[in-house]
Amino acid sequence: MAVPKQKQSRSRTAHRRAQHKLGAPTYNACPQCHSPRLPHRVCPVCGFYKGREVVAKDTGEPST
Repeated sequence: MAVPKQKQSRSRTAHRRAQHKLGAPTYNACPQCHSPRLPHRVCPVCGFYKGREVVAKDTGEPST
């Protein structure tokens, strides 16, 4: 197994770890209602995905 010959300095370690960060999520406009949504996911506003309705939107009336 390979073993390092020299100790890595804190500065070198910190420079490497500075790249380990999360990026901001990208948003696309929904083609149906033009609200922002995450790519490859059902639109939370209109319920459409790939041009067809996947989730039926609730009208807000209680069903009895």
